[in-house]
Amino acid sequence: MNCIEKFVEIYGKDPDGISFSPYRICPIGAHSDHNLGKITGLAIDKGIHIAYRPKQNGVIEMASLQFPKRAQWHIKEIGEKTGDWADYLRGATWALSKKHTLSVGLCGVIEGSLPIGGLSSSAAVILAFLNALVKVNQIKLTAQELIDIAFDAEKNYVGVNVGTLDQSCEVLSKAKHLLYLDCKDNKYELIPENSAMKPYKIAIFFSGLEHSLAGSKYNMRVDELRAGVYALQAFAGLDYGKFYQANARDVNFEIYQTYKNKLPAPWAKRCEHWYTEFQRVEAGAEAWRKGDLDTYGRLSFESGWSSIHNWESGAAEQIKLYEIMTETDGIYGGRFSGAGFKGCCMALINPDKADNIAAEVEERYLSAYPEMKGKYSFHLCESADGIGVDL
Repeated sequence: MNCIEKFVEIYGKDPDGISFSPYRICPIGAHSDHNLGKITGLAIDKGIHIAYRPKQNGVIEMASLQFPKRAQWHIKEIGEKTGDWADYLRGATWALSKKHTLSVGLCGVIEGSLPIGGLSSSAAVILAFLNALVKVNQIKLTAQELIDIAFDAEKNYVGVNVGTLDQSCEVLSKAKHLLYLDCKDNKYELIPENSAMKPYKIAIFFSGLEHSLAGSKYNMRVDELRAGVYALQAFAGLDYGKFYQANARDVNFEIYQTYKNKLPAPWAKRCEHWYTEFQRVEAGAEAWRKGDLDTYGRLSFESGWSSIHNWESGAAEQIKLYEIMTETDGIYGGRFSGAGFKGCCMALINPDKADNIAAEVEERYLSAYPEMKGKYSFHLCESADGIGVDL
């Protein structure tokens, strides 16, 4: 791995350990977790590696192969976020230190095995770093504690209104199983592949654009959904508290149907996505259970459509990729991956047609966006275990 070579180059010695967190995909369940919805997801066999050694003086010093400039802070003096790539790691230090006393720092080099944008690389970075930090401090965390601390770091330090979709997929997933998670109570099921299921692999199509959730319209979309929910509670005469406490899960579908025409159009669209996505997740979990990959894939395509038209996410390039995917033979289904602001698309595909799919999508996409030549890329992946398997 390149992170090992870079570590040796910087520090003149081998790392003590390698921490890894997989990336994840969410074929159905996008833009739902932050309002306590349900999701389905899979970890993939690509992700974030960190080569590291402990530092007994409590200093944390991190370098990245993807970003310039090393970052440094002390476990007792984390400070405010600075707006750079290392904020996610500072946030992880901050969140972990609230729960456990830290005495040992570390030096490390981070390497991502795929381009940045759309596979929850921010959550994977936090989790891989947390895994290293707890090991050098001899701390044991349960899978749920790891999820909660990573969530706290991204939401309350970095400032992104995420739910627990990303962290849960990257911690709880199991190869050849679909994670079916209820974000209201964190109950989950790992649904195995049915013997009747068609063979599949996971295709990742990178648009060539990178994105940052903190700098995108992600937070605004979540606020628009909450505004719609807050209004629905008022229309229905329900008790409601502070704005940030409003959750679509607390307002049933019938109330939404009764009062949705009273909502401003943007709020109504965000609500329409959330409620229909909830239904798609439940139907998708049952389809997977039965081995019906065609139905599961169709629902994933529908999720992508709703993300474009109801959640109103996706750069033009990414929308074009999605449209090409829906017209390409051998793709069961797919959608935007991540928040859907730039980044990539993912698809479940027939592995026998992988070469044809790769060639057709690339040709059509670069015909539409020739300036992305050399930036666009295709990657074929498998489902994988989450980081929690090794806790």
